[in-house]
Amino acid sequence: MNGPIYLDYQATTPVDPRVLTAMLPYFSDVFGNAASRSHPFGWKAEKAVDNARAQCAALIGAHEKEIVFTSGSTEAINLALKGVAKMYASKGKHIITSLSEHKAVLDVAKHLEKEGYEVTYLAPDEKGRHSAEQIEAAMREDTIVVSIMWANNEIGTIQPIHEIGKLCKERGVLFMCDGTQAAGKIPVDVNEAGVDLLCASGHKIYGPKGVGFLYVRRKNPRVRLVAQMDGGGHERGMRSGTLNVPGIVGLGAAAEVARLDLDSDAEHSASLRERFEARVFKALDQVFINGDEDNRLPGCSNLSFAYVEGESLIMGIPNLAVSSGSACTSASLEPSHVLQSMGVGDELAHSSIRFGFGRLTTEEEADYAADEIIRAVNKLRELSPLYEMAQEGIDLSQVNWTGH
Repeated sequence: MNGPIYLDYQATTPVDPRVLTAMLPYFSDVFGNAASRSHPFGWKAEKAVDNARAQCAALIGAHEKEIVFTSGSTEAINLALKGVAKMYASKGKHIITSLSEHKAVLDVAKHLEKEGYEVTYLAPDEKGRHSAEQIEAAMREDTIVVSIMWANNEIGTIQPIHEIGKLCKERGVLFMCDGTQAAGKIPVDVNEAGVDLLCASGHKIYGPKGVGFLYVRRKNPRVRLVAQMDGGGHERGMRSGTLNVPGIVGLGAAAEVARLDLDSDAEHSASLRERFEARVFKALDQVFINGDEDNRLPGCSNLSFAYVEGESLIMGIPNLAVSSGSACTSASLEPSHVLQSMGVGDELAHSSIRFGFGRLTTEEEADYAADEIIRAVNKLRELSPLYEMAQEGIDLSQVNWTGH
């Protein structure tokens, strides 16, 4: 096959042609500012934004007035967590989150700790999941918000969001959910799940980069935020700044396509992942699935190949665009913080590769990728004395490695 094959759909996705078609007029023909309410140019832009707001709301079972447009999930997370922390500081300064969250959540939590907030970081189980009971045990009188992602960006593990949401409702604690990997890939309904704040990003669902949204619940309870950006009072005062109309139109179109194609997209991605994994597991031993095999995103396969170093493996498969760790931190040579939080040892964590299958992946590409991985792993293991010792039945944990 010619050229690199893209298998990194958790990092980003190509813009769907239907999305691009929807966006194009708003770069030139319909170029008005959505906040210009005194002439038709502005009215048309505002109407397009309103339509996109309704499309985004429909994707997650929300009301269109609960959608606040942002530059993406990172900004939405900052607005949600910092905005809630400041608004509800008089009620309490305790926040609960997970060690396996995206760095956007963890770094905001660290920022809030410096401002006097207390954060409890929960460790997930070996499959990357949290139970409502674990979260309840961490709750205190002064807990104001729980932040747990719907689905993990590295391992694809899906959390029991409905149980966590029910608990938060009973305890009167706000529930923030990073929905970046879930919205548009699996069914998401914020009301059924009891989620009060949820973020999503256009470029994860075949929309443009640099645009996303934050869902902010309007009733039962009405969630209030302190704005993190001041200006013209756009987005009901929560996020000032001239709206990115073409981007928002693209986000809305992507949300609409994702909602309508949800089942077929999921079926397609899951079948390719299963086809790929079956081929790999048939040919190789000592391969491990990271995460929850039964509760994970349809297109996500995070595998560890024992006795193979992940970076070496990636260098050995130059025709496959895959990732080790998350895309936001893959420049780091530290093992994945997600795998570490689950108790995966450094050796296996260093040998992990994330494969992402999506809307445009073909069976031919999945087969080719599996064959390339099998070839590269076999080649690297031939060079590994540790693999040879393991094959001979030597327990490497019992070997006394003495230096001279």
